Amino acid sequence: MNLLKNIFARIWALWGLITFIGTFLIIFIPSMLTHLWPEWRSQDLFIKIARIWMRVWLTLIGCPVKVRGKENFAPNTSYIITCNHNTLLDVPLSSPFIPGPNKTIAKTSFAKVPLFGFYYRKGSVLVDRNSEQSRRKSFDEMRHVLKAGMHMCIYPEGTRNRTGQPLKKFYDGAFKLATDTGNAVIPTLIFNTGKALPVNKFFYLLPHTLEIHFLAPIESKGKQSDALKDEVFQTMWNYYDANR
Repeated sequence: MNLLKNIFARIWALWGLITFIGTFLIIFIPSMLTHLWPEWRSQDLFIKIARIWMRVWLTLIGCPVKVRGKENFAPNTSYIITCNHNTLLDVPLSSPFIPGPNKTIAKTSFAKVPLFGFYYRKGSVLVDRNSEQSRRKSFDEMRHVLKAGMHMCIYPEGTRNRTGQPLKKFYDGAFKLATDTGNAVIPTLIFNTGKALPVNKFFYLLPHTLEIHFLAPIESKGKQSDALKDEVFQTMWNYYDANR
């Protein structure tokens, strides 16, 4: 039974790759044309196209998405979204389904991929974690994103969680950004991406319903970044542990 499951998962991964590339080529030009609009409107259109793309692609690979908590986003308010990070499926599940224009903090490596790199740059604030100058620049860019009326999506675990626990230890960046700008944090939990795309298996994909839950905002004003980090971590841990 496990042998048949593994064979199917590899075939399904190939299907996932083919459909990802095919649908990406369809949406690439419309996505790049969003550069013609002013910044906020440009990113709003870009995210709407990305949402359509991901709805189609995730349906094609048997991974429909359920979104909860959109009512936690107040109109005309920018938030810092903190997401847990399990697999490579987390990014296509988070940014497109955040209500409103947003950007994601992202590593520079994918920006070097031919063609896809142009798309990746549009949706991201890029950072080279090995460069102090790059980290400072990315912090300033994230402040600009929030000031421009957009949300900033950050994975405070930094890398994919391989611990078996609900969360890894958080880095400080998201919470220093929040206390520096005064923007509230919306803790966000992604479920089942590790079941569809296990982090410890290569070229392996299984159909599974995916979920993203946006929790109530946590205010940053008047708080130290370490205290805010602990509060968000505990909120996310408790929610994930109760709902996984």
